[in-house]
Amino acid sequence: MKIAAVMFDFDGVLVDTEWAIYQAWSRTYQDYGQRLELADYTRCIGSDFATWSPKNQLEELTSLEFDWTALDANRQQEIMRDLEPEGAMSGAEKCLATLQAMRVPCAVVSSSSHAWVDTWLEKIKLRDYFSAVVCRGDAPRIKPAPDLFLEAARCLGVAPQNTLVLEDSLNGLRAAKAAGMKTWIVPNRITTGLDFSTADGVFPNLGEVASRLTESIVISC
Repeated sequence: MKIAAVMFDFDGVLVDTEWAIYQAWSRTYQDYGQRLELADYTRCIGSDFATWSPKNQLEELTSLEFDWTALDANRQQEIMRDLEPEGAMSGAEKCLATLQAMRVPCAVVSSSSHAWVDTWLEKIKLRDYFSAVVCRGDAPRIKPAPDLFLEAARCLGVAPQNTLVLEDSLNGLRAAKAAGMKTWIVPNRITTGLDFSTADGVFPNLGEVASRLTESIVISC
């Protein structure tokens, strides 16, 4: 396998943000006597509520109207509280250091905002490993469209077919494949039960990815 660059999704790949967000949404549902099924919620992972919306579902389940501005603000406070002790995902620094030693350029490609991603990258001290950070707003469409990945390839000056993507979601997998990129999946506790059979590989953590990189990948700049 020859690659010229590696692109990392952010949420759920570099930091375990998705569990806290899901738990906060679950509490909102519970407050109104409902249950947020993980199988439903994973439909928006890696993208946004245009793909599937917990807000729309809760409104349909309860036949109520909600003050989403207030609920969103309260939920965001809960999320930030729960994420306070979080650091980088297991194996993240090892994987990035391996790629740095191999002189392979890396990028973050996320459907989240720069405000969210950039702040976290500084907090977990990984920003210097990345030659580019491409987020919502840097391309016309977010995942599952391929636009963000294609923009990252342009920024790095690499061909999509020579790029490896590390993702955790079906929306991310679809986007990377639509961009013509090889895709390895590193599931987390939110996405581990999903069908990733169309991926080029599935790994339990980024440490295992690092080991595979050193064992089998030939870099072609």
